[in-house]
Amino acid sequence: MPKNPWINISTPLPGPKAQAILEQDQKYVSPSYSRPYPLVAHKAEGMVVIDMDGNTFLDFAAGIAVCATGHCHPRIVRVIQEQAAQLIHLSGTDFYYPQLSALAQKLAEIAPGSGEKKVYFGNSGTEAIEAALKLARYATGRKKFIAFYGGFHGRTLGALSLTASKPVQRRGFGPLLEGVTHVPYPDCYRCPERPARDSCHPACVRVIEDQLFKTILSPEEVAAIVFEPIQGEGGYVVPPPEFFDELKRLSRQHGILLIADEVQSGMGRTGKMFAVEHFGIEPDIIALAKGIASGLPLGAIVARADLMSWPPGSHASTFGGNPVSCAAASETIRLLEEGLLQNAAETGQYLLDSLRKMMDRCAIIGDVRGRGLMIGIELVKDRNTKEKAGAWRDLAVHECFHKGLLILGCGENTLRLMPPLIVSRAQADVALEILEEVLLEIGGKDIV
Repeated sequence: MPKNPWINISTPLPGPKAQAILEQDQKYVSPSYSRPYPLVAHKAEGMVVIDMDGNTFLDFAAGIAVCATGHCHPRIVRVIQEQAAQLIHLSGTDFYYPQLSALAQKLAEIAPGSGEKKVYFGNSGTEAIEAALKLARYATGRKKFIAFYGGFHGRTLGALSLTASKPVQRRGFGPLLEGVTHVPYPDCYRCPERPARDSCHPACVRVIEDQLFKTILSPEEVAAIVFEPIQGEGGYVVPPPEFFDELKRLSRQHGILLIADEVQSGMGRTGKMFAVEHFGIEPDIIALAKGIASGLPLGAIVARADLMSWPPGSHASTFGGNPVSCAAASETIRLLEEGLLQNAAETGQYLLDSLRKMMDRCAIIGDVRGRGLMIGIELVKDRNTKEKAGAWRDLAVHECFHKGLLILGCGENTLRLMPPLIVSRAQADVALEILEEVLLEIGGKDIV
């Protein structure tokens, strides 16, 4: 492969300086973190991460879809520095400052739906989900929730009660929140009831209506249905439009709120500000985090104003809506609106088209799916049986790292591409070249 200006691997991985950090980490850091390969970052800029030994990597993981505007975007760095020199913290729980209310106004204005909205700020995606659960219970007077298998909503106890992605995330932490029922999420690639792509009658929604509501769960008890517009940790699964049509119908019929978890899919990731905009649905509550502040900790829910009737003191966060994070988020939105949304849509489509052509050359690719720069590549041992190739997926992630491309997996056997929204076609071509090389190599290996 010809050299490119973004990748330069000059030492074995991990290098000696990185190895020293790994040893320190192993001794002192919680083992609950999952690290798929030994990247030890030193600094980063734009699309490039530099490790402790000077090796440079092309980043198609973006800190798990967090660094929306790339690493250390100069405009983001500037507003962080200016705000930190003026006011770092005061706590929006007890006092007022303009950065919080200005960001709230902007989020309320850009969120889908024509009605008035209000915003609550926390520090992370899981906090946003916790706030959404509490608000839904308070606003409806109902106590129960419906969520989906494969969904990931966070690891605090309420959010974890919704999460149904991997057993290790729940094992040993029960009892969890009562009243959560899980149903299948629509996966068109693996749906036995959808022989053709132009036919869909979402079985998962029928389960809710024809089984749950007729046997064990009264719809009058359900506060909300919590869903990811595009499932993230579960495999970057894109539902058919009919799924959202049925969700709207079902929720309106029974007075059930819709909570969209846009923690990973929101803030331009899919080529639109919010992924739900692809499907014409207006949730009652939207949960946001990850890319909202270009790397600073911030979470939020945007809800219908009439739902936010909870009184002072009923829910708050000491650090939520921190002035520095709010300043970074406001500048992030400006950058998205000035061109990064369009780039995510266009470069994302280029990647999707290229990967689908790659399927003709790489037999282990079973499916390519996504919107914008939220792209999943599902690996299979056989396209006819669709047998999942989890070991091949893990090997692909590892091999890409050693060739200088940072990616991550999701689901049991899917590679996910989630680069910063600044990614260029030239950088996309480098990633595609590495991916094809790795997948062709793996396709010839005998791996159990």
